[in-house]
Amino acid sequence: MNESLIVVVVVAVIVILILIKTAIIVPQRSEFVIERLGKYSKSIGAGFHVLIPFIDRIAYRRVLKEEVMEIPSLDCITSDNVSVSLDGVLYIQVIDSKLSAYGIDDYRIAASQLAQTSLRSVIGKIELDRTFEERESLNQQVVSAIDEAAQNWGIKVLRYEIKDISPPKTVMEAMEKQMKAEREKRAAIATSEGDRQSRINRSEGLKKEAIQVSEGEKQKRINEAEGQAKEIELVALATAEGIRKVADALSLTGGETAANLRIAEKYIAEFGNLAKENNTMIIPANLGDISSMVATVMSVLGHAKQGIETKSA
Repeated sequence: MNESLIVVVVVAVIVILILIKTAIIVPQRSEFVIERLGKYSKSIGAGFHVLIPFIDRIAYRRVLKEEVMEIPSLDCITSDNVSVSLDGVLYIQVIDSKLSAYGIDDYRIAASQLAQTSLRSVIGKIELDRTFEERESLNQQVVSAIDEAAQNWGIKVLRYEIKDISPPKTVMEAMEKQMKAEREKRAAIATSEGDRQSRINRSEGLKKEAIQVSEGEKQKRINEAEGQAKEIELVALATAEGIRKVADALSLTGGETAANLRIAEKYIAEFGNLAKENNTMIIPANLGDISSMVATVMSVLGHAKQGIETKSA
């Protein structure tokens, strides 16, 4: 009885050990490559699986999630013979677990080495200045080169990112001097453009000012001319009106006698004023003949009266 119990216990332990060895659980987003008697049998996905004891075995374990690989720094020579150090980050993902196991010995090392050689190749085709400007283009070229070769490895290259580009110290100093010179050049150009625009603005302002001043002077002269013309016209009208009234007055009864008296009075008054204002006088020869002077003036008034009457007729 005891011997049978021992046998049962031994058999149970053996069965449990076999189940532990053959029953496996595959995590999510993982695949295990199973070999049967040393030959590829199948790839099992996430879940619980039982293998055939002593015949099946797990040969490779693959994670189907995206993997990040650090690409160590390497020295590259640009097309203008400048040495630069670059390092980066490579993102890959296992697509086919069977090909990743049997297509190449170690796909991670292969991808890293291919990334370095591809980067060295693309850097050798461009100049140093363009390595900073075309970083995105360099990344895409490296991805294309690796992805084409990685199809037989069962992996997919998602992207590659250059982390640092480190030229030699002497080159960095030269680049800094060049950048400083470019900044000073742009500053000088901006200053000259500002001065040029300032001069243009001032000249345009002076031009507009001169035009406005000339327009104002022109308008002033026009106004003055119009004022003088109006003044002459008004004086002429007043004079004509005065002459007309004098002519009308002369035609009245006693008009000529009043005019003779008025002319005589003005003659004597003006002659007296002339004597007050001047020390030296030129005395007419017929000073005492006032009547002849009045007759002369009246003759002129008579001619003016006849002219006005003729125009009125």
